[in-house]
Amino acid sequence: MKKDKKLIILDIVLLVFSLYFALLLRLDFKIPTAYMEFFKLTVIPVIIITLFFNKIFNLYNSIWKYASIEELMSIIYSISLSNVVILIYSYFINYKLLETKYIRFPYGVHIIFWILSVVLLGGTRFIARIVQEGNFDKHSDKKKKRLLIIGAGDAAALLIKEIKRNINLNYEIVGLIDDDKSKVGKLISGAKVVGTREDIAHICDELRVEEIILAIPSADVDIKRKIINICKNTNAKLKTMPGIYEIIDSEFSINNIRDVNIEDLLGREEVRLNNENINKYIKDKVILVTGGGGSIGSELCRQIAKFNPKELLILDIYENNAYDLQMELNYNYPNLNKKVIIASIRDDKRLKDIFDMYRPEVVFHAAAHKHVPLMENNPSEAIKNNIIGTYNVVKCSHLYGVKKFVQISTDKAVNPTNIMGATKRFCEIMIQAFDSISSTEYVAVRFGNVLGSNGSVIPLFKKQIAHGGPVTVTHPEINRYFMTIPEAAQLVIQAGAMAHGGEIFVLDMGEPVKIVDLAKDLIRLSGYQLDVDIKIEYTGLRPGEKLYEELLMDEVALTSTEHDKIYVEKPADNSIDFVEKSILEFKEVLGKDKEDMFKLVEKKVPTYHRKD
Repeated sequence: MKKDKKLIILDIVLLVFSLYFALLLRLDFKIPTAYMEFFKLTVIPVIIITLFFNKIFNLYNSIWKYASIEELMSIIYSISLSNVVILIYSYFINYKLLETKYIRFPYGVHIIFWILSVVLLGGTRFIARIVQEGNFDKHSDKKKKRLLIIGAGDAAALLIKEIKRNINLNYEIVGLIDDDKSKVGKLISGAKVVGTREDIAHICDELRVEEIILAIPSADVDIKRKIINICKNTNAKLKTMPGIYEIIDSEFSINNIRDVNIEDLLGREEVRLNNENINKYIKDKVILVTGGGGSIGSELCRQIAKFNPKELLILDIYENNAYDLQMELNYNYPNLNKKVIIASIRDDKRLKDIFDMYRPEVVFHAAAHKHVPLMENNPSEAIKNNIIGTYNVVKCSHLYGVKKFVQISTDKAVNPTNIMGATKRFCEIMIQAFDSISSTEYVAVRFGNVLGSNGSVIPLFKKQIAHGGPVTVTHPEINRYFMTIPEAAQLVIQAGAMAHGGEIFVLDMGEPVKIVDLAKDLIRLSGYQLDVDIKIEYTGLRPGEKLYEELLMDEVALTSTEHDKIYVEKPADNSIDFVEKSILEFKEVLGKDKEDMFKLVEKKVPTYHRKD
C-alpha cells in the first residue's frame, strides 16, 4: 500500500512536469500569460483524469520488477485515453472559465505531453525491474550455470523471459540452436542463435555449456529423439520443456522444465486407438481390473476411465497403491463410478462374493508376481499367485458370465527359462483352455518390459546415479524389449477390442535395447561423465535370467491385425481337463520341496527349460 501511494505521488509530479515541459517546448520556452492561466486551470483535471485511467489499467496493482510488454501497453492505453479526454475537456474549460474565448493548448502540446508521459511514467516502472535484476546479478554468490537452449521459436522466447525475470534462477544463456539457418546470428530477447543441431557438440565444448534445455514442445518424437541423441554425447545435463498441449492446458512455469528421461529417448509416436471399437466393450460396462494399483493395472484404470464405464472395479491386495489411485481418479474423473476392493486373487471365496455382487462384464487381469530372481527363490509364491490366483479369476469369470477376459502376459512366457515366465505361460494355456468351453472370450496380451514400472531397471539406475554410482548391470550383452506404461495399457485395451477368444496378442515392442546402453545414456543425460563421475559394474546374470528376451514363439507364425502395433497368435488347442488336473497337482506340491515344484512346472509347461 505504501509503495502504491509513493507511485501515485511520483506520477503526479511527473504529469505536472510533462505538461509544463511540453508547453515550454511547444512555445520555445516563452509561455504567454494566457497559456499559463490555462495551464493552472488544466493541471488538476489532467492529474485526476490520468490517475483514473491508470487505476482502470491496473498500473498501481502490477509488480513492476516483472514488467513486460503487457505492462508497457497498459501505460500507453492509459496515457492515450487520458489525452483524448483532456483534449475534449479543454474545450469546456475554454468557453466557461476564460474571458478570452479561443485560448487552448496547441495540438503539439498534447502530442509532446503524450510522449513525455509514456516515457517518464513507463521509464520509472521499468527502472524497478532493471535495478532488481542488476542487484541480483551483482549480489549473487552462485556461479551461473551456462545454458544452451535448443529451439528459437515462441517456446524459447517464453523460456528466456521466464529465466530473466525469475531471480531465483541462476542461468547464463550462452546461445540458442535452431535448424532454420536464416535465424543463425539473430537475437531473441537478447540471446543469440549460435548454430544448428549439427553445431551442438562443438558449441557445447567451445562455450563450456553445463546445461541444455530442449525448447521445441511441438516437435514430434522422432525429431526430439535425434536431437537428444546428439546432446547425450556432450557433458551437459539435458532438460526439456513439456509438450505443447501441456503448455496450453496450464500456465507455463520454469517448474515445468524437467530432466530428459530414457522414455524420451526410446519413445515412439503416440499410439493410435480405434475408439469406436473400444467404446463398444468398455462404455457403460462394469469393468474389473485386478492388480489395479500396480504399474500396468493403474494405467489401465486411467485409460479405461476415459471411455466412461458404467462402473470401474479396482481390485488389489495392497491398499496404499489402490488408495493413491483412488485419490487421483477422484480428482481427474470426479464423475467416474468406481469401487476400490481390497482382496487377494488367492482367496477363491472372496472372489466369488465380489463377482456375485458386482457382476463384471469385462475383466483385465494384471495381478501377478513378476520379479524373476525373487520368484526363483520363492517358487511356491509364483505358483500360488500367478497360477492358482489366475485360475480363481478365470473360473469366476466363466461362472458369472463375464463377456471378455484379458490376461496380461509377458515376453518371458516365450520359451521360459525361469519360474516366473513358466507360470505366465501356463496362464496362457489356461485361458485358451477355458475359452474352448466357455461363453466368455478369453485372450492374453503379451509384451516386454515397461519403462518406469515398479521394479524396472530405470528407477534402479536413477537411484544408483543419485547416490554417485556405481550403476550395476548384470551382463554387457543383455538386452530387453521396452515399452512405456501408457503405450502398453492402451494397446492392451485395443487388443481386447479385437479379441474373439483364445488368441494371444503380441505387441510390437520395436527393437531390443541393450541394458548397458540404457545405463550409459541415463548417466550422460544426468550430466555426468561415464567412468569419470559414475562407473558401470557388471554383476553377472541372476537366477533364471536370459541374455536375450524372445518376443514370439518360434514354432508359431503371427498374423498382423488392423492395428500396426498388434499381432495375433491364433488359438491353440488346450484341454480344460489338463488345466483342472494340473491345478490340483499345483495345490498339492505347495507343501513339498522346491525341487518338486520346479519339476512339476517343467512337466506342465513343455517349453520351460531351467537354466543351470
